[in-house]
Amino acid sequence: MKSVFLALLGSLGLIPGAGTLLAAEGSRPEKPNIIVILSDDHGWADLAAQGVRDDVRTPNLDALAAGGLRATNGYVTAPQCVPSRAGLLTGRYQQRFGVESNGEVLEGFDQQQTIASRLKMAGYATGMTGKWHLGPENKITEHGFDDVYCTQGAVGMNLRAWANFDLDGKTTPGAPVNRNDLYHVEVNGAAARAFIKRHAMEPFFFYLAYRAPHTPLDAPEKYTARFPGPMPERRRRALAAVAAIDDGVGRVMETLRELGLEEKTLIFFMGDNGAPLKMTMVDSPPNTDAGGWDGSLNIPMNGEKGMLAEGGVRVPWLAYWKGTIPPGQVDQRPAISLDVAATAVALARLSGDPALDGVNLIPFYTGQIKGAPHEALYWRWIAQSAIREGRWKLLVAGSRVYLFDLEADPGEKHDLIARHPDVAKRLRTRLEAWSGGLRPPGVNIKPMAKVWEDHYDFFFDGKPVLAPDSADNKSGHDWIARNSTAAVKDGALHITPDKASRQRPFIACAKLKIRGPVTATLGIRSPTGEKAGLAWRLDGQKDFLPEQAVSVDLPASPGWQEVTAAITARGQIIHLRLLLPDGETDIRRIELKTPKGDAVMQWDFESK
Repeated sequence: MKSVFLALLGSLGLIPGAGTLLAAEGSRPEKPNIIVILSDDHGWADLAAQGVRDDVRTPNLDALAAGGLRATNGYVTAPQCVPSRAGLLTGRYQQRFGVESNGEVLEGFDQQQTIASRLKMAGYATGMTGKWHLGPENKITEHGFDDVYCTQGAVGMNLRAWANFDLDGKTTPGAPVNRNDLYHVEVNGAAARAFIKRHAMEPFFFYLAYRAPHTPLDAPEKYTARFPGPMPERRRRALAAVAAIDDGVGRVMETLRELGLEEKTLIFFMGDNGAPLKMTMVDSPPNTDAGGWDGSLNIPMNGEKGMLAEGGVRVPWLAYWKGTIPPGQVDQRPAISLDVAATAVALARLSGDPALDGVNLIPFYTGQIKGAPHEALYWRWIAQSAIREGRWKLLVAGSRVYLFDLEADPGEKHDLIARHPDVAKRLRTRLEAWSGGLRPPGVNIKPMAKVWEDHYDFFFDGKPVLAPDSADNKSGHDWIARNSTAAVKDGALHITPDKASRQRPFIACAKLKIRGPVTATLGIRSPTGEKAGLAWRLDGQKDFLPEQAVSVDLPASPGWQEVTAAITARGQIIHLRLLLPDGETDIRRIELKTPKGDAVMQWDFESK
């Protein structure tokens, strides 16, 4: 009766498009609605349907798994959010257009067609809410999304957003939204429901990108109270954030059912990458360490965010389409986020585009095709690369090379490269051929950063993490603090001057063998500012010489700055000092390049 009433109103011109609803009732439309739900830094274990942990509460997501398909080998294209999102939304390996990692110039992405821009050509209404992270919020509409409620950067109740529709579904002038009484996860769910109601009479595509359980861990008490009892506080906060996501998914499903759209809507759910563990999962106070472990878990997968280990790129993955995808499936065939765009294009009856790297998954998920969707999947992230071919995975991390049988060993505990060198050689050849088509080409594009060497030492080689104050490593990294103390926290090297010392604070690295000249680039933050400097010592020199130093201006600023300085050394640099202002300073990246721009060394203290 509700549908007939809406159709009648539509025939009278009171609800545009409503007259088509009655004809569509009872039959699957040629162009189904498509909703893509993305969680953020969500570990593989933290979906109750995975059966790994009994502390997870995700009844609505579990219902999607039971009513559709749970892919146990579902992947994303990168272990970090910017490149992962670029791959998902374009359906192309993001390295093909120069988006390797966070912080990259996004000109290549700006030139791509997104799922939204493609589906608009097929008559779809398009919209998004949540975390964008691919450029300015007020430019999202240029990427095919007509309706936008972007909450990029939201922290707790202090919502910072840009929107051109409100939570009642009304069009508004595109403008910042500075305050909302809802938790940002709740805002995303409300925006999704408003969009669905707004476009219920036409095919639509909606991208629901939650910024959770990503740090800062800001779930309000009404969610954390669901998880009483002893546990790490960060774990409690992560479970609360995932529970809030699950509530939102449940309300979206209620809205689809109320409007008679459930059987006309394909839903994908996946994470954007694995959880950041920071190796040892320290339960630091959530409100003081925004860059720490996010409380989520990747077990039984090895590794974490920032690694091409399974824990970095294998994510919770669901596909649900009532009446089309048979229920209760647990699919072990590898799939990747690139497949979402290819599936959407096929369902929208658009011509296939050879530029797309994914495949239409629906014939595989309905049983029309019995084989695997992919012969091989590929990854590259800075100094790491990998290929998965059936059961085999070859992982290259700097100078390290591993071979795993993922069917027998999904946790990547047993390196088989010595037993199967022929398999490793064949996979390496395929990986090199694929990476030759990227921008820039190559199995890796930079040297392995020390932070990731440490991660592979820990997760794959079983080496213990050195305590920051241990005799073997007073700083826990290559740089030693002088006239100050240094510790890595919140994704940066934090340097605090020694109040008892009257000497200028600096950090020094004496583990170098670099041929000069080189250019140093620093990602640095200094509330006090003044001057920063670099001094160097060459092979054969016993001390630093006054002429072997350079000074750069460092304006006082609470925000991050990028500072570049030329090290005009002629010879082999063996010792480098970074001279700092007389105040607290944060450094998230130090990079050395040749005059031609080739990377020589990099220290990345930011693992986001």
